[in-house]
Parts: sequence; structure tokens; C-alpha cells
Amino acid sequence: MVDFVHEALFYRDDEQFLAGTVPFVRDGLAAGEPVLVAVPQRGIDLVRRALGGQAEQVEFLDLRRAGRNPGRIIPGVLAAFTDNASTTGRVRIVGEPIWPERTELEYPACVQHEALINTAFEDRAAWILCPYDTANLTPAAVRDAETTHPVVVEGQQRRQSVGYREPFLVAEEFNRPLPAPPPDAVVRRFDLDGLATTRRLVAAFATDTGLSTDQVEDLVLAVNELTTNSVVHGGGFGTLVLWREGGAVVCEVRDAGRLANPMVGRRNPGVSTHGGYGVMLVNLLCDLVRVHAHEDGTSIRVYVG
Repeated sequence: MVDFVHEALFYRDDEQFLAGTVPFVRDGLAAGEPVLVAVPQRGIDLVRRALGGQAEQVEFLDLRRAGRNPGRIIPGVLAAFTDNASTTGRVRIVGEPIWPERTELEYPACVQHEALINTAFEDRAAWILCPYDTANLTPAAVRDAETTHPVVVEGQQRRQSVGYREPFLVAEEFNRPLPAPPPDAVVRRFDLDGLATTRRLVAAFATDTGLSTDQVEDLVLAVNELTTNSVVHGGGFGTLVLWREGGAVVCEVRDAGRLANPMVGRRNPGVSTHGGYGVMLVNLLCDLVRVHAHEDGTSIRVYVG
């Protein structure tokens, strides 16, 4: 029988954080379950110290780095750990994808991620505990945690969430329009014959911005996947919008196709399906990916840098 549990842990200080996470980890170790703690580095340091010698049995991952792009977390962190775990039983994961410094631009993708965990893992044996710093997060973020987690843990109380909603409904609610590009953004239309020119344009722009060679290669590969998808699935052509934002390069690909399934790009589509790998690769390569599906098509915006 599948035993999937997805809980939000509400904590207000280090003591409450440790009281909720450390027994969870220790119980998993005692049961012989593989355990991953994927939280910001400060939380890793706290849990390591509290576990003492048991910390050697736990896999730790700084989610500020590995999960900077929320769309990367399901395929690149949670599913990767579950798939690689040497067990036929359940795994345990402490995952904290939403922290107070998350930007307004990142936040909708974070909520979509939390909601879609319930779909991605519904047939997997996993217990996922997601800490929420209620002392520093906004009240709206705490309310959103109720909508994305079937169970809420507060201190010694473990209760059913009063606001939990169907994952795809939450994902659609946070399918929000993207901020307008700057007026000096580069805009290019492309079709099949223009894919190579588009790749060269992105490479030159990213290099001039000062991205590293690896970052340029990642961005070019990501944009190539998106533009190819536009040609194959989006009506045969699309529009590329390119600009600088701080030290990052931002590329937006627009086309007339509608990416209706929010799970596309968030899990391995499997060998029996057609498509889906490209968007997953984009999530793994980029520092942030925002998707807006609308009546006229789809806009996918990626950030590298």
C-alpha cells in the first residue's frame, strides 16, 4: 500500500524548528528509512548539531542552492532522492522551499511546487515534512501552506488542514501573469529556419552580460529546448524576448500553444510518453523558471545568472 504523507510544520524559532524536525528524522532512521534534509544551510547546521553522530546517516542539501528554482525541486531533489534511495519502503524528507527572502517573482512558482508535490508523489511511499517560519513569513504565505498541505503540524498538535485544496486548482490560481519586460528588451520572432540564429543571439547576449561559459551553455540549451517546443507544439513559430536583470540574463519564449498540464517539466514524463523532457531539462538548468499559460498561448521565462 502506498503511504504518502505531506505535512507543513509551523515553527516560530529554532527550538520549535528542531522539535519538529529532529524527532521526525530520528524516527525515520530508527525505521530504516532513507532520510533527506533539504533546507537552507542554517537549518542544516542546526539539525546536524542536534543529531550528533546520527547526522552521518542523513543526506543534507542546501535548498537555497539546489532549489533556487522551485520548478527544479520535484525532479532534481525530491524525485532524484526517492529514485536513488536503496529501499523498497518509504523515504522521509524534510524540505523547506519557502523562506522569508523568497522574492515576489519566485513565490507563485513556490506555491505551485508545494501543491504539485501532492500529485507527483501520490503513488510513492514518502513522508515529506515542510517547515514554515511563521514568525517571518507573511500571513498570506502561512495561509497558502494550509492550501497545499493536507496535514499541519504545530507544536505537539498534528491536524488536518482546514484549507487544503486540489493541487491543480492551486496551481491554476498561481498561474499568474509575468511582469512586463523592460522597454529596451531584444525581441525576435523565430521559426524552424531561425532556431540556429536564435541560439547564436542568446549566446552572444549572455556572453556580453558576463555569464560564465557554463552558464552561457546552460542558457543556450534551455532556450533551444523552449524554441524547439514552440516550433513543434506551438504553431511552428514563436517570439523570443531577451534582457538583462541585475547580473542575470532573462529569456522569455512565447508561442500560441497552451501548456495546460502544470506537471509538465516537474517530473520525468516516462519512456512511454512523447514530450515533456525539454521543459524538465529547462527547470534543471535555470535559476528560475516562470510559466504563464493564457488564452492566447504560453509564455515561459527563464533566468540564469
